[in-house]
Amino acid sequence: MFRRTTMRRAVSEAVVIFTTGQLLAMISPGVWPAILDPVVLPVTWILRLALFITPPVWAAMRVVSTRREKMSRRFWWLGPRLAIYCTMAGALVALLLGESGAFGPTSGPDIVRFFAHGRDALSLGAFIVGRLVTLSLLLVYFTIAVVCTRLANGGFLRFTMPAGRGRVTL
Repeated sequence: MFRRTTMRRAVSEAVVIFTTGQLLAMISPGVWPAILDPVVLPVTWILRLALFITPPVWAAMRVVSTRREKMSRRFWWLGPRLAIYCTMAGALVALLLGESGAFGPTSGPDIVRFFAHGRDALSLGAFIVGRLVTLSLLLVYFTIAVVCTRLANGGFLRFTMPAGRGRVTL
């Protein structure tokens, strides 16, 4: 049974998926031979995008719900809760491994950069502002994704036509 799990497990699976995408972003393209770059780079970008998009959809699909439940309070809070947990996981990856860009890691671990001087220095305020921006973007996307997934799976987007004996449900 694919969709039979608890809310707690669905949230933890979604956070693992998001963290896997963050860790995949930390792989430097220099690891691969240069001849494989035209193949490896697009594949990793597509995989990173999929691992960013998937967590709220995965969690919303995996949770057991009653037959009539479409959008209860627990599903309205699933998106923001996931956004908070994924932001914390992303902050942990940034603190321990560093930030990532389109082509792998852009700097060293942020915890080391707090104590650095010069152009590699990172203030605590800049780190917190960066995490708050990430949180706000994830809040918006994860909430929309959870709501749309629940409504699509609950039959909200179905309609019946024409009215009468020859009904066809789409």
